[in-house]
Amino acid sequence: MGKVITGGTMSLDGYIAGPNESGFDLLFQWYGNGDVEIPTASPNVPPLRLSAASAELLQGEWGNTGALVVGRHLYDMTNAWGGRHPMGVTVVVLTHRLPEDRPVADENFVFVTEGIGAAVAKAQEIAGDKDVVVNGGQMARQCLEAGLLDEIGIELVPVVLGSGTPLFADLAAVPAQFDGPVKVVEGAGVTHLRYRVRK
Repeated sequence: MGKVITGGTMSLDGYIAGPNESGFDLLFQWYGNGDVEIPTASPNVPPLRLSAASAELLQGEWGNTGALVVGRHLYDMTNAWGGRHPMGVTVVVLTHRLPEDRPVADENFVFVTEGIGAAVAKAQEIAGDKDVVVNGGQMARQCLEAGLLDEIGIELVPVVLGSGTPLFADLAAVPAQFDGPVKVVEGAGVTHLRYRVRK
């Protein structure tokens, strides 16, 4: 079985989104500031253009990912990525209510209503010996509180948003400690940091 990983692109002051879900254009500039093109599987997400260092890191991590876990908010906010996640793997969506337009599970999306533990377990079943990646601040917080996370990845970008949504908003299990960094990669406009969760 692979690792359970979470993370996000973060401002220097610790936000993965600005006020009222703004600031994504600033946070994700590094997705288009390089010379290496990375195609995506989503019809709604154009190819990424990354620096060589960022591309090498992401290609390796994407290749090791077998499934994702996201919340219904991210699923709705992205309009389900046009029907397929950019990474091209099955997405397990944790939700209180099934979407009317896609109630049946398929190779693109599986819906779980029984809580974060059930969502991660389903993703691990799908992923086999590959990693499960948990996306979104609420999902990350729930996984950390439940002791389900093995690793955290931060894509730190040189911008200050002032306020917004932190990665682990309202975390009950504090203080939380991590070991590392186990990896530091300098990309163009981003520093990739990887930490192990101390258990």
